[in-house]
Amino acid sequence: MSEYYNPNRARNVYDPKSSESFKLSRSKIEQFIQCAKCFYMDRRLGVGQPPGFPFSLNSAVDTLLKKEFDIHRVKQTSHPLMKAYGIDAVPFLHAMMDEWRENFKGVQYYHEPTNFIITGAVDDLWHNRDGDIIVVDYKATSKPTKVSLDADWQMGYKRQMEMYQWLLRKNELRVSDTGYFVYCNGRTDREAFDGKLEFDIDLLPYAGNDSWIEDKLHEIKACLDGSMPKADSNCDYCRYRKAADAVESR
Repeated sequence: MSEYYNPNRARNVYDPKSSESFKLSRSKIEQFIQCAKCFYMDRRLGVGQPPGFPFSLNSAVDTLLKKEFDIHRVKQTSHPLMKAYGIDAVPFLHAMMDEWRENFKGVQYYHEPTNFIITGAVDDLWHNRDGDIIVVDYKATSKPTKVSLDADWQMGYKRQMEMYQWLLRKNELRVSDTGYFVYCNGRTDREAFDGKLEFDIDLLPYAGNDSWIEDKLHEIKACLDGSMPKADSNCDYCRYRKAADAVESR
């Protein structure tokens, strides 16, 4: 992965002395929540975490779902999944939809108190009869049990949903508190692969609450304007650096 990783990045680095607005993605806000030190090293010092390998199968599911829902977007008809779960909605048709779904663009909002431009690329938006926008996120996995949103690590999924809801509200759209995860679970109980992977698809509702975001942005601003935070004992990257330093100093 070395061709994709620059351990001494000069671009997209925060300068406390600069008056220019600083772009901050939804995923980097999540990184701050997970570990302030790793976030600081990335956005302030230009030393980001090495990227993981891309999940190509997940990307394929994401692409195909978007194509499938786009068929109904053009026709302004309900997808069978919406009908199966009794949701009176259609995929949202909007001139900005392609940009809102594009990585490194997405939905954007200038947050004046921090001078940040907050961004987040949605998977999909639906539009119900009451005129509310419904945020929809696609997830793919493969597990023998029924999918849910109960695991501690899925708090990141919930915050992701809330960030999208907040961004759209800041763009003066009326957004439903309830969003949905289209969760695709690859089945392994078949006798053979036969060149295809079958999925069970569940629609999981989530009632978002974006009230935490404003304070979090101010925390991020204070972090970037300040000195290096302490290592987080729950951060695997910080623990690795500590262990590696200890071994090298022997």
